Amino acid sequence: MNLLTHYMGLRLRNPLIASASPLTSELATLRALEDHGAAAVVLPSLFEEQLRRERMEYERAHQLPATGCPEAQTYFPVHSESGDGAQSYLRAVQRAKEVLDIPVIASLNCLSPECWQEYARQIEVAGADALELSLSPTPGDLARTGREVEQSCVRVLAAVRSAVRIPVAVKIGPYFSSLGAMAQDLCTAGADALVLFDRFCPPDIDIRTLHRSFELELSTAWEARQPLLWIARLHGRISAALAASTGVQSADDVYKYLLAGADTVMTTSALLRHGPPYMRELLAGLEALLAARGLDSLEPIRGCMSQKQLDDPDERARANYVRMLQAPHIAPSP
Repeated sequence: MNLLTHYMGLRLRNPLIASASPLTSELATLRALEDHGAAAVVLPSLFEEQLRRERMEYERAHQLPATGCPEAQTYFPVHSESGDGAQSYLRAVQRAKEVLDIPVIASLNCLSPECWQEYARQIEVAGADALELSLSPTPGDLARTGREVEQSCVRVLAAVRSAVRIPVAVKIGPYFSSLGAMAQDLCTAGADALVLFDRFCPPDIDIRTLHRSFELELSTAWEARQPLLWIARLHGRISAALAASTGVQSADDVYKYLLAGADTVMTTSALLRHGPPYMRELLAGLEALLAARGLDSLEPIRGCMSQKQLDDPDERARANYVRMLQAPHIAPSP
């Protein structure tokens, strides 16, 4: 069966990608993911906060004790901007490229424009096949307008795009005032792919201790509804490839995303629940779904349930909403 997939210029043997998680931080599990059918892997994000913290710890441990004596100031080298955190991440990219035959996609999550550009360059030099930018701002400044937030994201992408030649994907959340317009702006700024969606994990409150709780909950299949909607809306309407993320628990979920128009389907939670071998189960399930319909490739199904052919998707969505509330069918809780 031919599951060949093209994703922002990368040739993949199938549409399944292991997205960023603790599983993609170790060479052994990266190899296992490849062996069990992953067509590409996304490494965990390099965070600017990590680099800042490590820089501060270095300076506190090595430079401050030397301030008591002028001569001692020369005992320790000045901490470089790249830092140990960046160097270890770049080495991880290099090692992954050495041991894997599938594409390695690095991930970057920064705050300052210069950081985005600098580390994007270094990641490209390290050999990454592509770069995924995590652009899901949660601004705390109440005076900052939605348009200002959106334009800051576009500027980050434009800066990175001008600094590297490798493909650049942008992973965004759903919380933009006009997601369709934002998607088009990102495409204009040079996005080769959009990953829908990044999961925002707000804290809970422990009423016994009066502390905030920051436990990460794995996604469920129900959470696929929102990215499924937007992939169906964007397919065929923007120039960037579309990667589905969130809620991928079974081969059925993979199939749905492809029907909506996704080029690739990423999963994290299912692999964390079941381990790298589950990738093979997802792949086998997808092949079985295609075979049951007499299909031997993905092309007949990709985007066939998208909204590309609709003259007015908003009108159709409104009609479906009214119909659902007038004759509701209550689905069981996930």
